[in-house]
Amino acid sequence: MNKGELVDAVAAKTNITKKQTDEIISAFLSVVTEAVADGDKVTLIGFGSFGRRERSEREGRNPKTNEPMTIPATKVPAFSAGKLFKEKVAP
Repeated sequence: MNKGELVDAVAAKTNITKKQTDEIISAFLSVVTEAVADGDKVTLIGFGSFGRRERSEREGRNPKTNEPMTIPATKVPAFSAGKLFKEKVAP
């Protein structure tokens, strides 16, 4: 499902116009993205949590030359599914 299909599905369930639904979904995504980028955790009970994880520096290999190289530490987005979501997906 892409964003357009999500907008259509939510609009059908809520009886809100597709334009309004698109604005709401876009605002939601923007708020979650900004919060996680600022280091906050966004928790939606039953659905899951959006957060940020730290990846430490590690050794890797250059695929072209097969030479060892150091991959620098970084921060990555993470999602942890909530209990109800997990139960719905894998009953």
